[in-house]
Amino acid sequence: MIVIVDYGMGNLHSVYKAFKRLNAKVIVSSSPKDIEKADKIVLPGVGHFKKGMEHLRSLKLIPVLNKKVLEEKTPILGICLGIQLFTNHSEEGDVPGLSWIDAGTIKLNNKLKIPHMGWNSIRIKKQNPLFSGIDSEKQFYFVHSYHVVPKDKSIISTTVNYGIEFVSSIHKENIFGVQFHPEKSHSAGLSLLKNFINL
Repeated sequence: MIVIVDYGMGNLHSVYKAFKRLNAKVIVSSSPKDIEKADKIVLPGVGHFKKGMEHLRSLKLIPVLNKKVLEEKTPILGICLGIQLFTNHSEEGDVPGLSWIDAGTIKLNNKLKIPHMGWNSIRIKKQNPLFSGIDSEKQFYFVHSYHVVPKDKSIISTTVNYGIEFVSSIHKENIFGVQFHPEKSHSAGLSLLKNFINL
């Protein structure tokens, strides 16, 4: 069973619909008991980092997520704000994150329009099971103003260029994160979600 974590931070319905299209057994829940039973977890999200952490804390979801991800090594996919919450700290609100990966979240700093919104090609830097059968240069849909900067470069799977080159996905053991929205990225996005289902 895949549990999409509902912590009040957007785009749950479209993520749920994408997994249902792939015939996955999936639920949307904010219940620690449901998360406890999950075979895989999805942490989606749109919006402000500080609010995201506050919501996870107020719903008492951080202890069960830490247990599942760090102790039980349950596969987790972070989408957009989700991947950012995996980091140690964000400039957005100047607050600590979950610290599952040794990385920071910083504001996009380039001369192009912010937020970065629209279709961009990714560049595969390192093999990651989520990108099995997906070519480098495939286009995915992005909407964000901040991005993840890992200290450990070995966890970087793909990058994207939008004025500057930055990380578009990471992979460390059972932890997977993508800055783009696979649920809005048509066939390439569905292929990625199918690969997550099949892990």
